[in-house]
Amino acid sequence: MVKITVLSENTVGVPQGLTGEWGLALLVETAGTKILLDTGERGNILANAAALGINLQEVDALVMSHGHYDHSGGMRDFLRLRGRLPVYVHPDFFALHYVSQPREQYIGVPYCREELESLGADFIFEQEPQQIAPGLWVSGEVPRKTTFEKGDIRLFALENGNKVADPFRDDMSLYCVTGEGVVIILGCAHAGVVNIVEHARQVTGVDRIYGIIGGTHLGPATKEQQEATIAYLKNLDLKFLAANHCTGLSMAARLAAIFGPVFHFAPAGASFSLPLEDGDGK
Repeated sequence: MVKITVLSENTVGVPQGLTGEWGLALLVETAGTKILLDTGERGNILANAAALGINLQEVDALVMSHGHYDHSGGMRDFLRLRGRLPVYVHPDFFALHYVSQPREQYIGVPYCREELESLGADFIFEQEPQQIAPGLWVSGEVPRKTTFEKGDIRLFALENGNKVADPFRDDMSLYCVTGEGVVIILGCAHAGVVNIVEHARQVTGVDRIYGIIGGTHLGPATKEQQEATIAYLKNLDLKFLAANHCTGLSMAARLAAIFGPVFHFAPAGASFSLPLEDGDGK
């Protein structure tokens, strides 16, 4: 079983004094281990966690899904609270990520590596899949095999001083094996949801996908990618889908209409114990 609590997201879903922000942070608890996936944009995870009765000093490791400010902006405040701990990142985590619209600006990690290390980050740079707790995997770099998952054309990177379409080699997810299948925990899914799911099957050796939670980046995707991804998800026979953050409100509403009771909104404050029991997960 795995318990996932949304500590930071664009919206707030419970009246407990939480703060919403553009970003994402998820607390993953499984096999007696507490893993924080991302830290949100501004450090509101500290107050949000406190409001939810969660002690972030008990977190065993931090996993960063990719090097965007809205997932890494809370790193400094979290590290100041938690102190030294393992931080799993891809070797390209500190890559120079930019967006072209509505204006060109840097959107990568807002801190330098040295500052974060001085606050307690023991960086573990992982390009290959890594099991960090029993049944819990960091995906490592996700192979790009689909033809339709082309990513967000607004996003670019600087490589050797040149602008290139952002390859997002640093995009990573978590794969948790439960008795009823794999639960996939996304940051922003820049590698493509379908690529991520197929990689999860290969890494874990488990074909059955029980559920998916996190940012899908389907909101800014092309119509072709949206339709192909939805068709693929339908064929998975998911028992749980909680797409939030960069999924976008309109796409989340559409997924809710398509998947019915399988779909769950996942704002800050939401918590899910998976696999769900009948009537659970609200």
